[in-house]
Amino acid sequence: MTPAWQAGVVVDGVLVATSRDDSSLDRAMDRYAAGDDAAFGELYEGLAPRLYGFLHRQTRDEALADDLLQQTMLRIHGARGRFVEGAAVIPWAFAIARRGIIDAHRRGRRIVLAQDADEGDAADLLASVDASAEELVDAQGLADVLRATLADLPENQRVAFELVKQEGLSLGEAAAVLGTTVAAVKLRAHRAYEALRAAIARRPS
Repeated sequence: MTPAWQAGVVVDGVLVATSRDDSSLDRAMDRYAAGDDAAFGELYEGLAPRLYGFLHRQTRDEALADDLLQQTMLRIHGARGRFVEGAAVIPWAFAIARRGIIDAHRRGRRIVLAQDADEGDAADLLASVDASAEELVDAQGLADVLRATLADLPENQRVAFELVKQEGLSLGEAAAVLGTTVAAVKLRAHRAYEALRAAIARRPS
């Protein structure tokens, strides 16, 4: 059995440590996959808020995000028999949610990164680029610039940045979600970060 401090995801055959201890959630998924329906409540409580945050960040549409969340949970239920015991549930669930977004886009649902957001979202975005005290003087204006820049980034860079810097996934978890390597995620997220910092530097003082 893997100790909690060694919990992680397997990427390219390598166990990559996660940034949080999600072992209790992983155990709930193991029980649910084994047929313990009572574990669903614990699983939903742990997964739903994080998945909804990700889905809402991607769609900026509360109704669509809620619909995609329910679809994600249904897909998790439908796929529970194929879940590998001992695997990490977070990247698996995020990957399912991301596929739901892609499917919705293919069905013609309009998914855009909106330019308006609440104060909490703005604060989260500013923290993700390590904004200084001086830069925070015009926090809302800076957040608007960052959101516009983020929306213009290549999709693979934007999503990698959001998963790692805003959703709090480790590089290994994000790699599992995106079906790529840790090195690729690190590079994409870094390029996005540098683009956002450059946008801040270009702002008139």
